[in-house]
Amino acid sequence: MKERLVGVSEETTTGVKRLYQMQQNGTLLFPAINVNDSVTKSKFDNLYGCRHSLPDGLMRATDVMIAGKVAVICGYGDVGKGCAAAMKTAGARVIVTEIDPICALQALMEGLQVLTLEDVVSEADIFVTTTGNKDIIMVDHMRKMKNNAIVCNIGHFDNEIDMLGLETYPGVKRITIKPQTDRWVFPETKAGIIVLAEGRLMNLGCATGHPSFVMSCSFTNQVIAQLELWNEKASGKYEKKVYVLPKHLDEKVALLHLGKLGARLTKLSKDQSDYVSIPIEGPYKPPHYRY
Repeated sequence: MKERLVGVSEETTTGVKRLYQMQQNGTLLFPAINVNDSVTKSKFDNLYGCRHSLPDGLMRATDVMIAGKVAVICGYGDVGKGCAAAMKTAGARVIVTEIDPICALQALMEGLQVLTLEDVVSEADIFVTTTGNKDIIMVDHMRKMKNNAIVCNIGHFDNEIDMLGLETYPGVKRITIKPQTDRWVFPETKAGIIVLAEGRLMNLGCATGHPSFVMSCSFTNQVIAQLELWNEKASGKYEKKVYVLPKHLDEKVALLHLGKLGARLTKLSKDQSDYVSIPIEGPYKPPHYRY
């Protein structure tokens, strides 16, 4: 006997966008839990995971010296924040491109420049797309880059970088240095750019993705979401809509991981709990709190 689909849990930024689009236009056929917007997913996997795996992929693929280079991070969401932090820590001069004035201001307050891609395309050494959107770095950008500039994507599918435009550019020559590391030479200038993982996720194509510890935070959210959907499959609690996990479960995911890192939490006293109207056992923040 086949069980019907009782719901899905989704942990990617783009996947969640699609679920909300389906909910809005009435084509969502099942309940869905948005795991991506759990704090213990987006603020850990997206930020700290990418902070680890971007330089890992860059160094495995190219062994380039990051210090002293100019690195352009396209997008300053959670993924972009992690990538920018990694490049800055490694000694690169980091420039951010952004559409969102709040994210742009955050980048500036971290000591980063915020410019357009057109401002820096011929000067930077490393380009990283992190946006979750399409058509971020086009072939017209790539042919203006300096010789051996590195172009890679850690945000979405291979359409953040215009791979089709690159592959079909008249007279372009592809030289495979090693698997997942290609040098594309333009006929007019004889200069080449190095594209990692064919424009797909470079931390997976050129390295091994995120470490198991930070992925455990994401997958714990997934398991909790799946259990919730399964246990409530007959109750009618979940309609054909997109939901997020409640705050107390988000905090539980974090709590389950603290012991591994040797943390010991401070406990509220009863008087303190009453004073700030926060339960001793949590949740400690309202749903709208921005971490």
